[in-house]
Amino acid sequence: MKKIFDKFAKLISEDIAIDLGTANSLVYVRGKGVVISEPSVVAVNQKTGQILAIGEEAKKMVGRTPAHITATRPLIAGVVSDFDVTEQMLRYFIEKVHRQRFPFRSRPRVIIGIPCDVTEVERRAVQDAAKNAGARAVFLIEEPMASAIGARLPVQDPGGNFIVDIGGGTTEVAVISLGGIVVSRTLRIAGNKLDEDIMQFAQEEYKLLIGERTAEEIKITIGSACPLRERKEMPMRGRNLVTGLPEEVMVSDEEIRRALEKSVRQIVSIVKNTVEETPPELLADIMTRGIYLSGGGSLLQGLATVIEKEIKMTTRIVDDPLTAVVRGAGLVLEDLDKLSEVLIEAEELEPPK
Repeated sequence: MKKIFDKFAKLISEDIAIDLGTANSLVYVRGKGVVISEPSVVAVNQKTGQILAIGEEAKKMVGRTPAHITATRPLIAGVVSDFDVTEQMLRYFIEKVHRQRFPFRSRPRVIIGIPCDVTEVERRAVQDAAKNAGARAVFLIEEPMASAIGARLPVQDPGGNFIVDIGGGTTEVAVISLGGIVVSRTLRIAGNKLDEDIMQFAQEEYKLLIGERTAEEIKITIGSACPLRERKEMPMRGRNLVTGLPEEVMVSDEEIRRALEKSVRQIVSIVKNTVEETPPELLADIMTRGIYLSGGGSLLQGLATVIEKEIKMTTRIVDDPLTAVVRGAGLVLEDLDKLSEVLIEAEELEPPK
């Protein structure tokens, strides 16, 4: 009878892996793959404290809500900044996954990706939020490690693996060997900062106030880290700060590249600094294997080329860089016994079954 009960419990409790990102959150279900990819945005009614929308629906409200409704991101630089809202968002993801198969509530085991340099308090906040949201056990994995596993790098071998994970809030650079991170650096400059650079450029250069969505669209369409083969331009629409009236101006890839230059230079610099700190034996491996880029920020046109030119090492973007962290955490979820060494130890967490 116990065996039957255990088998049934395992069936109804679909274990999940979550990439709890500053910009987007992704959910991987064991045996199914990535099933949810939504913005890390929550809309809250400030008068009642009620959660009005989460994910894609909430992002549509950004910049369009009345004064008493705020559409906010509960994570800053991958760290929980609003515990209650983060808990609600996690609950939403967990329940959305489990409602797809079972109408009643089940408690899954959850693996969550976190930045390398989080404090014990910040780490505990993620664990507590996930447990309060319905997880029966919470395991944490550092995002560069998850990215490397998602990219199918041999992280458990005695050789050097160099990964650069450029997300929404942070850029994390790590050298991995024998299932652990040997050297790591974190920079609070990533995709969101690039959007802010474009917004600041619009104000300083054209006295134009533009929103986050417009800045992100410009970054994706014509943003680049090095000169493009063909000149590109697109309209930039916003409100003129002098007249207060709507205005449209044409901006070129060269102008946007100039706006992004400082942040790009800082990303390249942290990669260079990490290379300088890497032990010689591992550096020899990395020179053969190359540098791997993951995360949405790695898709900035020409960024891999700039890093390769500056560091003088082959630089590649991993397959599907947007989902590398959650796919890596998912692979650990699929084989916890074999890959448990890559997880962050925590005594109070329930051990794998």
